[in-house]
Amino acid sequence: QVQLVESGGGLVQAGGSLRLSCAASGRTFSSYAMGWFRQAPGKERVFVAAISWSGGATWYADSVKGRFTISRDNAKNTVYLQMNSLKPEDTAVYYCAKRGTTGQLKAFNGYDYWGQGTQVTVSS
Repeated sequence: QVQLVESGGGLVQAGGSLRLSCAASGRTFSSYAMGWFRQAPGKERVFVAAISWSGGATWYADSVKGRFTISRDNAKNTVYLQMNSLKPEDTAVYYCAKRGTTGQLKAFNGYDYWGQGTQVTVSS
């Protein structure tokens, strides 16, 4: 069983920055990849970024490439999402998730545990 708890969301003006954190329970955090997704009101949950178990490989949605950076600290069982140059269209609930053994890396079905989400609101 894995528990994921996100934090760091809030209200920020366009052009600003936020750093999200996701703390994971369990002793095997360093053995699996992690991802961030987001869900805007009335829309489906979509992929934002993912990072390999070692942190040596990362993947991003085109919409955030160059602005967001995913990282992890395996000693702290934590994955981060640094978000810079935020835009109003980045407004959403952000979820971290643990990569599962099946499904696609950039799809909802590729993850088997999810956090409760943290709200990010970007004002124009």
